[in-house]
Amino acid sequence: MAIRRRAKVEPSFSMSSMTDIVFLLLIFFLVTSTLVNPNALKLLLPKSSNQVSAKPTVTVSIKHYLPQNTFTYHINGSSAPVPFDKIEEMVVNELKDSEDPTISLHVDKTVPMEQVVSVMNIAKRNQYKIILATAPE
Repeated sequence: MAIRRRAKVEPSFSMSSMTDIVFLLLIFFLVTSTLVNPNALKLLLPKSSNQVSAKPTVTVSIKHYLPQNTFTYHINGSSAPVPFDKIEEMVVNELKDSEDPTISLHVDKTVPMEQVVSVMNIAKRNQYKIILATAPE
């Protein structure tokens, strides 16, 4: 008398658990990859409707004069230009008592990125937040 099994074993493999593990690993690597460069500049880009969460404490404007290819820097909308080597000192004096120091950067379209980054470096050295102001659409 031969005893037979009623249920046959199927040699198949379910991939659903494997896809769940791959999906969780993908999410983990995406989240951790954003933390790779913690020393990046804190740059807040406002929407064109001018809704900004942080109120700027100091504004720095860079004006470009195309015929002479020169730049002038202005603090808090002052019409008197400030030399670049004095900007950091003036900004630090303005923001020394602020609990959330924020700089708003107003730049002409024609200003080279090198000039903008030099002001951003001042903000980074002093650990200030910086907002790049845009015109509404």
